[in-house]
Amino acid sequence: MKYRVDEEMTLMAFLMKKQYKRNTVKNLLKYENVMVDGQIQTYYAYLLKQGQVIEVSKKKEETPLPILYEDKNIVVINKPCGLLSEGTDKEKEKTAFFIMKEYLKKKNEKIYLVHRLDQYTSGILMFVKNKSLYDQLTASWNTVVKERGYVAIVEGTMKNKKGTIRNYLSESKSQEVYISNKKEGKLAVTHYKQIKTNKKYSLLEIQLETGRKNQIRVHLSSLHHPIVGDKKYGSKVNPISRLALHHHRFSFVDPITHRSYQFTCATPLEFEQLFEIKKKSKTSYKK
Repeated sequence: MKYRVDEEMTLMAFLMKKQYKRNTVKNLLKYENVMVDGQIQTYYAYLLKQGQVIEVSKKKEETPLPILYEDKNIVVINKPCGLLSEGTDKEKEKTAFFIMKEYLKKKNEKIYLVHRLDQYTSGILMFVKNKSLYDQLTASWNTVVKERGYVAIVEGTMKNKKGTIRNYLSESKSQEVYISNKKEGKLAVTHYKQIKTNKKYSLLEIQLETGRKNQIRVHLSSLHHPIVGDKKYGSKVNPISRLALHHHRFSFVDPITHRSYQFTCATPLEFEQLFEIKKKSKTSYKK
């Protein structure tokens, strides 16, 4: 179905004016079924201009989790906040790994998890479909991975607008990660840059050089700027009812084919409650 815009308004308002219910619009945008002048648009508050053409297509088949990219060798998802990456002694099925394993089982494909995200961190999570690629990726992970980028919202305004945190991390018996010494811990390196602030909170771009458990959370807490919603590491506030940490950029080189892959994942809408962030029109993939 095609429509022509006759006056300036948001995409959500326009589609609701065409008798689409709010939840229907959300699903149409989520599954990339709306195009503006031939380009997929997923941002509900996208401002339409007079004369633009809106096309609404049939609903795509829903997948168990938002898939950013899939081919014969890999599948990349946008893991929701709150979902475990893999099973624990107490939980085996409510995990990204189990859900995607069941999804691929229907296609007679196997799955291997090559990296993890904390349960309450959202964003890019990649699986591979063959053991050979899994073995080579895990053996050369720090060499083939070129970028691990996150966005985080922390309490307060950073004294230094950018910098590098370098120290050693250990984990207690109660599974709390803490800063230790070289002899006891593992090296952890985090690069950060403040890109927006509103006095109460700061939006940071994070780049990981190492990937230790809870690394970003511990490092930012050590600067007395804990991540919003991170009660475990010192946060006192939770205005968006979640941990404000999102894995939004990831790139690697396939160790077998030597092809380069880059994935980006749009900033969660919840973050916009604290900052006026213009969300990208869609997730993207480059090869």
